[in-house]
Amino acid sequence: MVEGMEILQLRYFLAVVEHGGVNRAASALHVAQPSLSQAIRRLEKDLQTELFHRVGRGLVLAPAGEALIGPARQMLRHLSAAYDAVHEVRDMGSGRVDIASLADLSTEPVSRWVAHFRVKNPRLSVRVEDRGTVSGIAELVRSGQCEIGFGVLPTPHVGLVSEHLVTQHFALIAPPTTDDDFDEIVPLAALDGVPFVTGEQNTTTRVWIASELAACGAEPWISVEASQRGAVQPLVLNGAGMAIVPLRIALEAHEQGAVIRQVDPPLRRDIGVFHRPGALTPASSAFLDNACANVTLWERDVTRHMGEGRTRIEAAALARAAVRERHLRDLHEGTRAARRSRNASQDS
Repeated sequence: MVEGMEILQLRYFLAVVEHGGVNRAASALHVAQPSLSQAIRRLEKDLQTELFHRVGRGLVLAPAGEALIGPARQMLRHLSAAYDAVHEVRDMGSGRVDIASLADLSTEPVSRWVAHFRVKNPRLSVRVEDRGTVSGIAELVRSGQCEIGFGVLPTPHVGLVSEHLVTQHFALIAPPTTDDDFDEIVPLAALDGVPFVTGEQNTTTRVWIASELAACGAEPWISVEASQRGAVQPLVLNGAGMAIVPLRIALEAHEQGAVIRQVDPPLRRDIGVFHRPGALTPASSAFLDNACANVTLWERDVTRHMGEGRTRIEAAALARAAVRERHLRDLHEGTRAARRSRNASQDS
């Protein structure tokens, strides 16, 4: 840390950046606007450079300010981890996990991991930033805006540590009442020219699926291009076309009436986590442990059911039911514990 730079100054600096101005930052922090402005000026004096350009009555980030954002966030995060270590705050009583996720992964599986984690750690908060490309995720992690990132492996980005988490399988979904149009296993080559619902252009997942189809001589007709990834499933359910989606999302669509089929050759990709070198903060480490435990249980159940002679889709459906049952049990226990805690507080 630069001599004379104070943690409070960094907090104020980031607040001005995140809230878009001194007045809004002061209001969010419940401090006087002159005090916050004075702290920013002292920080600029300590660093001997302008962090903001004064434009009229507003502030615009200067290049030095842009460069400080990532290191400042990282410094505050490490300080929080140091306090946790000193006070042995390992019961996950408070804190926040900052996650970067490939946009398609934020729906499945990251949102599920977040929900399971929050049920077990109700006083922790989670922030998820998503991007359409792995390079965008890597930049969020490298800059310090997020501590851990989830994306497709392998990642070519230098300076980040990566670890395999799970192999994600995909399936074809088609509108209801189209069962008779497909065999149980659909060759990718058979999808040439069919109406297809897909996400926006140039995203990692759309580019990958298109390349896999092209390798089999198939080029579907893009009937709908949806910028909102959550729109793909309802579009298929209402007859707009077919789609290739992660297996667990396909199972959700199937429960609502969509036709689901395996494809040949199978479509799968490796999903991993990456972060900067060094130890993670306790909150992020606990989140990652929880995600790994979820993956282990899922893969164990799917492997067992496939060993009994079921298809991957059938095995995944059974595994998903087991996961849901465990989650509902945890949610019920968490709700009861929270109710007991509230009652105890009222009695005291």
